[in-house]
Amino acid sequence: MNPVLSQADNLYEYPAQELASQLLYLRREDVEEICNELDAVALMAEVFRLKAAGEIILPDEAYLSWKNLHGEPVRSLNMPVYVGGKFSTAGTKIINSNPANTKRGLPRASGLTLLFDDETVRVTCVMEGAHISALRTAAVSTLSISLVGNAPIHSAAIIGTGAIGAMHLELMVKTFSSLQRVMLFDLNRAQAEGLAEKTSRTHRNVEVASSAEEAVQSSEVVIAATTVTTGYIRYEWLRPGAVVVNVSLDDLLPEVFLKAGKIFIDDWNLVRQDSRRLLGKMCREGLIAGPQETSNPNARKIDGELCDIVAGGHPGRSNSEEVIVVNPFGLAIEDIAFATRIFEIAQARGVGIPLKT
Repeated sequence: MNPVLSQADNLYEYPAQELASQLLYLRREDVEEICNELDAVALMAEVFRLKAAGEIILPDEAYLSWKNLHGEPVRSLNMPVYVGGKFSTAGTKIINSNPANTKRGLPRASGLTLLFDDETVRVTCVMEGAHISALRTAAVSTLSISLVGNAPIHSAAIIGTGAIGAMHLELMVKTFSSLQRVMLFDLNRAQAEGLAEKTSRTHRNVEVASSAEEAVQSSEVVIAATTVTTGYIRYEWLRPGAVVVNVSLDDLLPEVFLKAGKIFIDDWNLVRQDSRRLLGKMCREGLIAGPQETSNPNARKIDGELCDIVAGGHPGRSNSEEVIVVNPFGLAIEDIAFATRIFEIAQARGVGIPLKT
């Protein structure tokens, strides 16, 4: 036997035997059950405090778009990150989307969240990611409303009643005890009516509006959670003091950003580099500038990032009449923070399916 080959074989065989471990897989049911016990809003506040302290690593996301065999536009995003502090975890979120899935009776998006071992960097856990993605999105919106809204909140509008809209409704009802009226609107009226009926069994007034304009005009808080790529919400629709959370990123017309009293985002670098969504396009056109940018004095400046408010570096609202826009791009640090807590609880309880790697 060739001694060099023998040594090489042993080098590879030994670590493989010693480092062989079980990869834990968590199904959607596992993820949902554990998430029900978490304080999602508080968890997001902690993540933003870490961001303000510089304890996260957030590379550019990898964005792949193409057309499937039916000519439908689809996309896949991969977002690796590191979250420090009490989490001290790296991982990645993979989320795929096809808007046409709803016609097939399937959710628009699906995904997986992966966690890495801090020492070996081996993948230690894979879990269903779409539920986490929806929950962290709603939690960031709810946190934003708590930070910049005119408390107490009595009325809200949710435009788009898919999985993201439904999660917003569920979390807002739990969080804001003062919420008396929620207006829903969706181009699929039957879907909106179904969500309203389901929620009305346990909550007060949930109604379906006849138009997006009607829903917006009657509400102190507006959540836009659709799949549109062309804006339609006008500034004149908004009540004085309204908070608009532009979850789906393209529902607002440019005038809303230009006339708003304040604009807050979650990460300027990601917004600035994005060429597909409205705020990134406005930046490229010289209409919007970052919080610290001074090269274009005529551009409307972003007032700050959400982490600035959470950490006390920005006061948030200046007066009760100003319209505030929150444009959360969505950060994978949020998903990894959620996944880390879920993994810890799952390990402690013996939940999940062990898989050999």
